[in-house]
Amino acid sequence: MFQKDAIVRLLRDNDPATVTLLKEQLIESGMEGAAALRDLLALDDAAVTAHVREVLEKIETDEAQDEMLLCAHLFPEHGDIEAAWWLLTLCFEPDAPIAKLRRKLDAWGRRLRMLVAKAGSARERLQALTTFLAEDLGFRGNAEEYYDPKNSLLSDVIETRLGIPISLAMLYVIVGRRANMQIDGINLPGHFITRYDRILFDPFHQGRILSRPDCEAILARQRLKTESSYFAPASPRLVLMRMLANLLFIFERAGEKQKHQLVMSWLKALDRD
Repeated sequence: MFQKDAIVRLLRDNDPATVTLLKEQLIESGMEGAAALRDLLALDDAAVTAHVREVLEKIETDEAQDEMLLCAHLFPEHGDIEAAWWLLTLCFEPDAPIAKLRRKLDAWGRRLRMLVAKAGSARERLQALTTFLAEDLGFRGNAEEYYDPKNSLLSDVIETRLGIPISLAMLYVIVGRRANMQIDGINLPGHFITRYDRILFDPFHQGRILSRPDCEAILARQRLKTESSYFAPASPRLVLMRMLANLLFIFERAGEKQKHQLVMSWLKALDRD
């Protein structure tokens, strides 16, 4: 492995080919050399630190993508969807401030726990949940940029308060869990929704409660008749598969072949049936 002073000297080289070769070698060294590289970020040299950030981002992205493939191979039917979702996020945003965002989720969970403690019924607890997340925090469906991949990444969902049906549903699930509320994701064909107790609701439309006719209308748009199986809780493995399938479609639609192939490899590893 290069010494730090040698790395700095080579990154300052006027020959672009020399710089490129060094960066490729640093990337190949992987996480083993990452700690030493992070020390160089303190240098008062914008060009060097820019190169170092690029190398670290590639190392961390490659590491997360390898971990995601392993996660997909081993993910059980009722695995930890939040942990898998954070890992998926890091595959595309290696600099996402995970620790800070987890603390934010924990704080929301504590606040929600206080709110639901005042509720006397399941419907009142659900109202407290939807009022807090949809009205106070402003979570809503991103109908304007529905096919933006950021709608599927937990860090972006938290920071922009925007998402697609499944990402917003899982946001409700993981915040609700912190307040001891058991919320189930429901893989309704055509529109992922959620259920608390026996009440169906729609996080994409700011927690709107759904009646039986509402659900039948959603199914009718898919030319489907109502079946009880459509309302079964979606397992974490099924949720992760659908998240990946959404990203697969988005990257295919955008012509991003490398990302499409990457997500396809995870989906194949996860789909063990």
